[in-house]
Amino acid sequence: MEIKQNIVFVGAGSMAEAMISGMLQKELFLPRQISVMNHSNQERLKNLNKSYGVTTTQNKQEAIKNAGIIILAIKPKDVAEAVLAIKNEVNENQLIISVLAGVATTTITDLLNKEVPIVRAMPNTSATIGKSATALAVGMYANENHLMIARQLFETIGIVTTVAEKDLHAVTGLSGSGPAYVYYLVEAMEKAADDIGLEKEIAKELILQTIIGAAEMLKSSPKQPATLRKEVTSPGGTTEAGIKVLEQFNYQQAIVSCIKRATIRSAELGEAMLQTVSEGK
Repeated sequence: MEIKQNIVFVGAGSMAEAMISGMLQKELFLPRQISVMNHSNQERLKNLNKSYGVTTTQNKQEAIKNAGIIILAIKPKDVAEAVLAIKNEVNENQLIISVLAGVATTTITDLLNKEVPIVRAMPNTSATIGKSATALAVGMYANENHLMIARQLFETIGIVTTVAEKDLHAVTGLSGSGPAYVYYLVEAMEKAADDIGLEKEIAKELILQTIIGAAEMLKSSPKQPATLRKEVTSPGGTTEAGIKVLEQFNYQQAIVSCIKRATIRSAELGEAMLQTVSEGK
């Protein structure tokens, strides 16, 4: 269903492009409804205009004034500068959607000093291929309608779930950073394949299909992961031999500790960001 409002992206990075691509493919917006701005990279704006037909502008005031939805897609460290630059044009009838990791909705509200509805999103890098796992959380002044609009936007680049804002740190540690954990596993599998003498291209094809197949099994089967693992693990067989080595290296505990540490780090960065913004006001 097409959304009748104009939308402006403050920031023109890979996440902004993934969202633009998804929204246009799903016909949620027409190219003329979308404006994109960034701090100074004119070449990047030209490329987005050429690729998607969207409007690119350095006239922040005009673009913000004409938009019903504002997407904050800059780097988290630039949030104060970016929000203060558009503050005078933002009003309570607009919806702000933030994809800034670690930046609380209250931080943006404080910078604006207005009762503007804000929805915070935590997608991941798989958004670039339309396979993101995105979590949404509503700010103080956002309602169900605002959440529905945000859900529509992010469903164009993957699946969407809703959580309390306090849980977004956990989402960041789990699915926000999650793709990197999988890539790290693949790096290890590729190294192992080389050590045991498999040709690189053959190994890559086998590894990727193994991961894709396992993910599809997890998605389509009602069985728990532990059950699926045990069904592959014959007593005295090759899988059991491999699993025992993983157990010796506390593989599962390493993954648990990894996700917990990433979650804590997200909270630390959020606190540091809040402190920086407070000092700069």
